[in-house]
Formats: sequence, structure tokens, C-alpha cells
Amino acid sequence: MSKRDDQRIAALVKKNTAKIANPKVDRSKQYDDTLRVKPPDQDVETTRLFKEVKKREF
Repeated sequence: MSKRDDQRIAALVKKNTAKIANPKVDRSKQYDDTLRVKPPDQDVETTRLFKEVKKREF
């Protein structure tokens, strides 16, 4: 591959990584103030515990 091809590939990689880096913004709060505030994500231990409890039969 020529130097020009390497530069072109590097430019494409840079362009595509910039697209991925932008997370989607939750705009529901912008339009409706009555929506509940989302709780923060649960930690790993809490998630594991809930998965384990779901598997059990009562």
C-alpha cells in the first residue's frame, strides 16, 4: 500500500471513531419536566444478585 492509501485509511478511521464517540442524548427531559429522574445504573454486584433471584422459584 502506498503512503497515500495509508493516509486515506487513517482519515476514514478518524472519521468513523468520531461518529461512535457521540452518545445519544435523552431529550425527553427537555420536553417534559414531569418525567421521573432515571436512577443511576446499578453496580455489578446488585445486577448479579437480581439475576440470581430471578432464577429461583418461590
